[in-house]
Amino acid sequence: VSKQDIEDTFDVPFRMCVMEGKVASVMCSYNQVNGVPTCADPNILKRTIRGEWRLNGYIVSDCDSVGVYYDTQHFTSTPEEAAADAIRAGLDLDCGPFLGLHTESAVQRGLLSEIDINNALVNTLTVQMRLGMFDGEPSSQPYGHLGPKDVCTPDHQELALEAARQGIVLLKNQGPSLPLSHIRHRTVAVIGPNSDVTVTMIGNYAGIACGYTTPLQGIGRYARTIHQQGCKDVACADDQLFGAAIDASRQADATILVMGLDQSIEAEALDRAGLLLPGRQQELVSKVSMASKGPTILVLMSGGPIDVAFAKNDPRIAAIIWAGYPGQAGGTAIADILFGTSNPGGKLPMTWYPQEYITNLPMTEMAMRPSQSKRYPGRTYRFYKGPVVYPFGHGMSYTNFVHTVANAPTVVAVPLDGRHGSINATISGKAIKVTHAKCNRLTLGVQVDVKNVGSKDGAHTLLVFSTPPAGHWAPHKQLVAFEKVHVPAGAQQRVGINIHVCKYLSVVDRSGTRRIPLGEHNIHIGGTKHSVSLHAATLGVIKS
Repeated sequence: VSKQDIEDTFDVPFRMCVMEGKVASVMCSYNQVNGVPTCADPNILKRTIRGEWRLNGYIVSDCDSVGVYYDTQHFTSTPEEAAADAIRAGLDLDCGPFLGLHTESAVQRGLLSEIDINNALVNTLTVQMRLGMFDGEPSSQPYGHLGPKDVCTPDHQELALEAARQGIVLLKNQGPSLPLSHIRHRTVAVIGPNSDVTVTMIGNYAGIACGYTTPLQGIGRYARTIHQQGCKDVACADDQLFGAAIDASRQADATILVMGLDQSIEAEALDRAGLLLPGRQQELVSKVSMASKGPTILVLMSGGPIDVAFAKNDPRIAAIIWAGYPGQAGGTAIADILFGTSNPGGKLPMTWYPQEYITNLPMTEMAMRPSQSKRYPGRTYRFYKGPVVYPFGHGMSYTNFVHTVANAPTVVAVPLDGRHGSINATISGKAIKVTHAKCNRLTLGVQVDVKNVGSKDGAHTLLVFSTPPAGHWAPHKQLVAFEKVHVPAGAQQRVGINIHVCKYLSVVDRSGTRRIPLGEHNIHIGGTKHSVSLHAATLGVIKS
């Protein structure tokens, strides 16, 4: 992985969690970065996370990570060397028995000092002390009164339902066909391998749910249902159940197909083989939509993107909804969206690529930027410019919103701190090194009027993208701010957004140095564009 991509992409969320979120723990995993296991890499753990980012907490391994780089990756010759490498690199706590078994002999062999071990203990125990674990009887502590009575309370169950509603994304709504009417659509065919699931909706690493409402049960609260699985499971290996599903769609006023993936495809230790719907799911969707008497709605459950271009482009499929894995109340939330009790406002958190995209994207190639010579398309909306099924940030509503930039500067002066020698050393290639700018309070303030021009109240997430001046370093565009706002029908609300210039209008050059490009930056909010020019300023003088 290049220094440019590490600084520009891979470090970014972790840096924000440590420096802005003030997390108390960071986990290293099984993977290697540029040939070094992350749990044995002092550059990542000690110099970057604890040094540069100033982690005030402990670093823990993913379970058995140290053992994996000894036993499986053969990074060290002996287990003692593996233990010593981890602790010296900055690992404080091991999930698993490996350090407990081999650290003492590592000290005895002179590979590790007791000072190294003491430092790890201090980092771990300090957090335990901050948590009150040494303060005596738990009941006297701030959270010591919590117990089983606080699990599955009405408030918590309502929160689960509201989270599911807000997370659902309306991808297509032809006509519009949604919301359905409980008067016109009194009988609904509910079809698909995910139409009556429970644990599928909570995904991986979840506790025991308070109870489940399946999509079938949720829809049944609004209409009479005719239920057919269509496929025995998401693998959908045969068409034995297709006939009954097709017959059901002919009898109903509307047909809802609940398709997608589950934990047999998306889970730890599994990799998806492709982006299409598994097995014969696509065939089922197409055949049902051809037979359906009323509108056909496709509901997708998955954690990742699915190439459903066939459904997007098929006029017989009236609407598409992505529910993710919506949790214990997912069935209620899906039904509330389908019948208009709730107005969808979710946005896609990732790009939905076509199946062809992965043919030119080796799994082990982590470069973000495209390469024409390698026929490499690049990764994410920031660098990939090819065709997509649905773009990052896509999501429709039952109402319509209009954006207007009410107030924003057209010129911003970037002050230099004057401590880094000549102006030529600071301004190189028409860009300022971030370390040479006075960044603390340097923000670009934008005020946006959001007007709901439709007939329904709705929540809208304002996504603010920036396109920097053209250059070899620059991404195509990048998300620099977002704000969610609820606007009643016919009303208008002003939203203030402050964009930190050094953090969000900067780019990273090939050496891994973050710089602020001078010149015209374009700010995009929906279909609205605003241009702002950045200039360098020192001693009250603006440098072009």
